[in-house]
Amino acid sequence: MEAEKAKILLVEDDTNLGQVLKNYLELHDYIVELCRDGILGLAAFRREKFDLCLLDVMMPNMDGFALAEEIRNADPDVPLFFLSARSMKEDVISGYKLGADDYISKPFDSEVLLLKIKAILKRNQEIQEKNPSQIEFEFGRFHFNSKLRILSIDGRQYTLSPKENALLQMLCEFKNDLLPRDQALKRIWGSDTYFNGRSMDVYIAKLRKYLSDDENVSIVNIHGNGFRLLVQGA
Repeated sequence: MEAEKAKILLVEDDTNLGQVLKNYLELHDYIVELCRDGILGLAAFRREKFDLCLLDVMMPNMDGFALAEEIRNADPDVPLFFLSARSMKEDVISGYKLGADDYISKPFDSEVLLLKIKAILKRNQEIQEKNPSQIEFEFGRFHFNSKLRILSIDGRQYTLSPKENALLQMLCEFKNDLLPRDQALKRIWGSDTYFNGRSMDVYIAKLRKYLSDDENVSIVNIHGNGFRLLVQGA
């Protein structure tokens, strides 16, 4: 059976660049929806499911940063690349703080962009296809089903995002022991970089909010080394 083609949302207000990039990606077997501004891009994202988003930063009506924030609120895990002529350090940092997987300065090499797209889609597919040896965990008053991505306590249920799920699963596998920071980054984010580390810290903070329902369960930061899922009385 032929593999399903990945679908890319391309939001670019430069008509020539947008059409050239769309044609190039379609030649390499991607389905591409091209939108000319942020508002149209957001409407497309809400209407359909995409495997990856390529966003220009400087656009009319809604810029790429504002669009990225809306996309991240709806889906914290969809891969997101910024394409921008703005390469100042502050802009790059702003992009990564919004959850970008990459920030690519114009002009860029289309072949390099293609390789980056292939790499991140392959990584995400491997994460989704990986079958853990254990899918259900009990700790404190919590029950966690990593296959369904459901964390339960006292009749309440939380549905976790894919990255929240993968991170909590690793913490459970290392319960009351050190989960090395670099190991989590390489398995879930694909590489141990500064920006991926900042992203992981955001997800740790989200998990701590869920786990605050049980005072006997906490995630402890082992400075410079990683994290520990501490379960009192376990």
